[in-house]
Amino acid sequence: IKDFVRQFQENKPNALILLTEVPNPQEFGVAVIDEKGSVKKLIEKPKEPPSNLALVGVYLFDAEIFRAIDHIKPSWRNELEITDAIQWLLDNDLKVESHKVKEWWKDTGKPDDIIEANLLVLEGIEPLNNGTHVDSTINGRVCTGEGTVIEKSVIRGPVIIGKNAKIIHSYIGPFSSIGDNVLIENSEIECSVIMEGARIKNVE
Repeated sequence: IKDFVRQFQENKPNALILLTEVPNPQEFGVAVIDEKGSVKKLIEKPKEPPSNLALVGVYLFDAEIFRAIDHIKPSWRNELEITDAIQWLLDNDLKVESHKVKEWWKDTGKPDDIIEANLLVLEGIEPLNNGTHVDSTINGRVCTGEGTVIEKSVIRGPVIIGKNAKIIHSYIGPFSSIGDNVLIENSEIECSVIMEGARIKNVE
C-alpha cells in the first residue's frame, strides 16, 4: 500500500484506483487503461470484459470526488456508487490513474472467499500467548489476546483468538480466527471465522 500512496502523492491525480488481474473479470467492475496506466473507462460486471483488470475496492481521491458525488444519482440499489463517481471524473476530463496489485489479493465478497483468505493469513502466524490457559491443551501455532481465558479446552493451531474471549469446554480446530469478546462454550469448531462479540454454545 505504501507504493500506492506514494504514487498518489507524487503524481497528484484526481483519483488513484487499485487494480488486479483476475481470471473471471465478468464478475467484477473492470477498468480499461492506456499504456501509461491512465484509466479510460470503468465497466461494472461486463458480459464481454474489455480487460481482466478488476477494481480491488481501494481508492485515493482529492477534493474533486465531492464534486463528482454531487453530480451522480443513486443506482438501482438506491445508493451512490463509487464507480459512478469515478466515471464522472473521467467524463469530465479529470485525471484518474491506476496502480496494479503486485502481491496476492483475494476478493472476500462471499463466505467461502473469507474462509479461503483466512487460510492464507493464518499460514503465516507465529505463536503468541497473552491470555490465560486453565486445564487446557494448546498445540501448534496459537495466538491469544489479552484478557482471553481458555478453560478445559483443546486448541489446535494455526488459530488466532482476540482479546477478552472465553473458550470453555470446547475444541477449536486448525485455521480458525476468533474475534474479541467471543464466548464459545461446549462446542467444536474448525476452519471458521467467528466475528467479534459472537456467542456459540452447545454446537458440535
